[in-house]
Amino acid sequence: MTMRLPKDSAEFARWYGRYFSPVALVAGFVVDTLYLTSRVDLWQTNALLGAYLVLAGLGILATNAIEAGRIRNARIVAVAPFVAILVQFSFGNLFSAYLSLYGRSAAFAGSWVFVALVATLLVGNERFIRLYARVPFQISIYFVVLYSFLIFFLPIIFRSLGTEMFLLAGAASLVLTALLLLALARVARARMRLALLSTVRSVIIIFLAFNVLYFSNLIPPLPLALKEAGVYHSVERQSGGMYRLMGEALPWYEPYLRYNTVLHLTQGESAYVFTAVFAPTGLSTPIAYEWEHREDGEWIPRGRIAFSIMGGRDGGYRSYSMLEDPEEGMWRVNVLTPDGRIIGRVSFTVIRASTTPMLVVEEG
Repeated sequence: MTMRLPKDSAEFARWYGRYFSPVALVAGFVVDTLYLTSRVDLWQTNALLGAYLVLAGLGILATNAIEAGRIRNARIVAVAPFVAILVQFSFGNLFSAYLSLYGRSAAFAGSWVFVALVATLLVGNERFIRLYARVPFQISIYFVVLYSFLIFFLPIIFRSLGTEMFLLAGAASLVLTALLLLALARVARARMRLALLSTVRSVIIIFLAFNVLYFSNLIPPLPLALKEAGVYHSVERQSGGMYRLMGEALPWYEPYLRYNTVLHLTQGESAYVFTAVFAPTGLSTPIAYEWEHREDGEWIPRGRIAFSIMGGRDGGYRSYSMLEDPEEGMWRVNVLTPDGRIIGRVSFTVIRASTTPMLVVEEG
């Protein structure tokens, strides 16, 4: 019995193509695990993401140049089936990285909408191999990963936050995508002529979708991230910069979910909300605590305090806010960016008690 080997790369890709996507996904996960750091402001993180963007852009250009017959070198044409795999690999790694980075920043329930969309693209990426041959799809996915990158990269570069940075990220994404389209028009004019209208339409729809998500407060506020949050009976700053936190014992899962914690307070006792907000090194920005009380089915503002934080600490900038003798009922404290986006939220219910419950001591 003899075993026949593939006669060329095209046949090899046809025989084993179904294995490429899972292998690329695993390889991307390994690369991200080894080289992607948890801090969005480190050069290693952004260099790796930038490399993926460059690889994807070059892969798109090469794919279309080969399909258009502009590249005739036999060796390059022979590896053409693997160029699409390279593009898919780059996109998959970017989605994997964004899922990790944006997921860490999604401390507010609504912002998980964007994270879920990224997760959907990551899971679906291995099924997109045939779609990557189409120019509108290539450019649409590229625009998504580019826009998602610039949303947090530009604030790090300019050390500034706010709506202006988001609008600048959108404008830069459109300009860079337009340059990619011009390059494609030079190497594959006929293909671009047929695909230009649908490509532009797709980019505009995605651009509008990003803006709707942003102004609906559904995109996590990277590069800021809520590292720690909780409600306590007492918060005291200790020597050495540490904080002594006294709170009620919680089920093991509540600190991770930041669920609606019950706070038993005696008459005249205060409620303390403690947070640690990560910001990039060199970035100083105001944030605000906004206290709200649930009354007749609506959240009523009951106080707001703003102050500035300084970035650079791995565990985040630590601070707290206190409300004297809060009334019974449902409360929440929103941690806000300068433009009112929610970095995180601490929800709890105050129940009046005759005696203070047993408290546990933590360090923050």
